[in-house]
Amino acid sequence: MIESYLTGLAVGGGIIVAIGAQNAYVLSQAIRREHHGWVAGICMTADVVLFTLGMFGVSAALMAMPQALVLLRWLGVAFLAWLAVHAWVRAVRGRAALAAGDAKPRSLRGVVLTTLAVTLLNPHVYLDTLVLVPSVGAQQDDVTSFVVGAGSASILWFGSLAWAGSALAPVLSRPGAWRIIDGVIGTMMAVIALQLAAGN
Repeated sequence: MIESYLTGLAVGGGIIVAIGAQNAYVLSQAIRREHHGWVAGICMTADVVLFTLGMFGVSAALMAMPQALVLLRWLGVAFLAWLAVHAWVRAVRGRAALAAGDAKPRSLRGVVLTTLAVTLLNPHVYLDTLVLVPSVGAQQDDVTSFVVGAGSASILWFGSLAWAGSALAPVLSRPGAWRIIDGVIGTMMAVIALQLAAGN
């Protein structure tokens, strides 16, 4: 039981901690202190649900419908490219400040929808949570403990990311800092979009 849990924690953590559009978005929202608890919660919930579904056979259904993964891939490419362009525009134009009171906050609905898009329109999420993780989990003595371990990795990672970003908000409250952050985020999302387009 413990061994299966630790294996799930290691496998899930190794996948989730990898830098990607989702992590960049969670961090940017945490730095802005803009509904970052909701953002982290949505990411955690999505991972736990997908890990669980993957272990119950959804991965087999997706593998039987490769056209679904192709569609998800190109939707992800388009959305990531859109986010990259907007981040670069903000990097060039600059922002008033990072502090929540110095910029018009976005609605909770808008943040939630963007978080869902960043999370669910990335085919790598499905490949990792519905294919890779279940393929390892199926070899464990205690599948339930493995899934709990993988879910725990997501909760620990996104919780830490949201907390750290919020704690750094006073330090990164200058407009110049946001130019750098937006530039890095835009570049990161563009690279991921290119990788998805290339089928990597």
